[in-house]
Amino acid sequence: MIAAVVILLIAFGSLLAAGLPILVAVFGVGMALALVELMNRVLMIPDWAPQLVTMIGIGVGIDYALFIVTRYRGALAEGFEPEDAVVVAVTTAGRAVLFAGGTVVISLVGLCAMGLEYLYGTAAATVLGVLVVLVASMTLLPAVLGFAGHGIDRLRLPFVRGDRGEQGLWHRWSRVVQRRPLVTGTVALLALLAVAAPFGGLRFGYPDAGTGPEHLTSRRAYDLVASSFGVGANGPLVLAVDVEDDPAVVDRLSTAVADTEGVAAVLPARLNETGDTAALFVVPATGPQDRRTQDLIHRLRNDVVPEVAAASEADVYVGGANAAFVDESEFMAGRLPWFIGAVIALSFLLLLTVFRSVLVAVKAALMNLLAIGAAYGVMAVALQGGRLGGLLGIHEPTPVPAWTPMMMFALLFGLSMDYEVFLLSRIREEYLRTGDNASAVADGMARTGRVISAAAAIMVTVFGAFILGDQVLVKVIGLGLSTAVLLDATLVRMVLVPSTMELLGDRNWWLPGWLDR
Repeated sequence: MIAAVVILLIAFGSLLAAGLPILVAVFGVGMALALVELMNRVLMIPDWAPQLVTMIGIGVGIDYALFIVTRYRGALAEGFEPEDAVVVAVTTAGRAVLFAGGTVVISLVGLCAMGLEYLYGTAAATVLGVLVVLVASMTLLPAVLGFAGHGIDRLRLPFVRGDRGEQGLWHRWSRVVQRRPLVTGTVALLALLAVAAPFGGLRFGYPDAGTGPEHLTSRRAYDLVASSFGVGANGPLVLAVDVEDDPAVVDRLSTAVADTEGVAAVLPARLNETGDTAALFVVPATGPQDRRTQDLIHRLRNDVVPEVAAASEADVYVGGANAAFVDESEFMAGRLPWFIGAVIALSFLLLLTVFRSVLVAVKAALMNLLAIGAAYGVMAVALQGGRLGGLLGIHEPTPVPAWTPMMMFALLFGLSMDYEVFLLSRIREEYLRTGDNASAVADGMARTGRVISAAAAIMVTVFGAFILGDQVLVKVIGLGLSTAVLLDATLVRMVLVPSTMELLGDRNWWLPGWLDR
């Protein structure tokens, strides 16, 4: 919150103008958390969901209010009276905010496509949080602006110039990009693809307690068990065997498993009271997050267990926490492309409706994918250890749960659309007024560049704070989110968007007649 106040002061140069987005965000998040608590009575909502609602609610709440306040101050600078300036702000920036919130909601609802119950509650809670701050931005904020009137700039800071939509740095930058659109666009595209390239090395799984800082008791317990019984004792596998028809299958299975590469020990079988089910505890030779442990699970399931079970027709299941993590990762990884495709398709239809342009909607979806892919690439590099991983406290190759990139995609795709919708709405507004595509792009960049940069800086600060956490997973999520927002607000919004729109010219706003009708 302190960082957000500082950034808003730099953007607006006024204490009152900087305080309004904070007020709206805090009020909206407070209402949202109260409603989430009520929702928790009827849905299964994870313990960490309120933290997610708070993070997203503060981020989008400040962003939405920031966009509307900026448009309001710009209207005042153009000579509008306060009431008329509120109308202008709500019917222009407010409309963009409404559709930006719609893309966030669509992305979060897509979590339900994963078919996991705890994600239903997570999606419902976060959607509710976004909707509440969206309503606050569209109702509470205009009312407060009505009270503020011309006094929005009364408490100005003399050493900060602020921004009232003047054409300065961002207008000149847009013209630089537009003069060499093919060169600048190609450079930005290649840079994003290069950063995204390591994404293929991202490994799904769960990081174990050995990745935590040494002051945590979980890390000390992990180290003590590893030094006394072997690292694999921190994540034993459990084989459940139906022995009702063939009690001797347990001995054959124990022998076969013990002879399998990667197995350190097989503990004596335990029978239940009726004697029809046995449990075998298998200690791998490698740690829970080691890729070789995952290979061992597949080897047992695909080769060892079927061979033993076939001889006696006994049912044998390979379980335990590690095996469950492998199953969940594979289940979610298989559904991830469908989830991404559904979110992109629905967002494309929404953007098509907003901008009445096929190419703008396609470009927006593709550019968001580039920024998110680049964030995944940075995550993959950090999870390999090395210099970047060492800065985060990751000193060995570490997996990441499959729900992490899925959750990040839902959040980032929606948040990226905030900037996309706000920028393109202003460009379209200028284009409809002048009919000049090049000037509309430059003017749209000039009037939104500073506010988008301020909004992105707030997001980068909020997400970047997670890098300071103790847990590796939290660090990596913070790194990925902050990287994606940073690249989205720089390479994508400030280079790729103006260069591609300059290359396409008036074709940016092409829409078939039948579709327009």
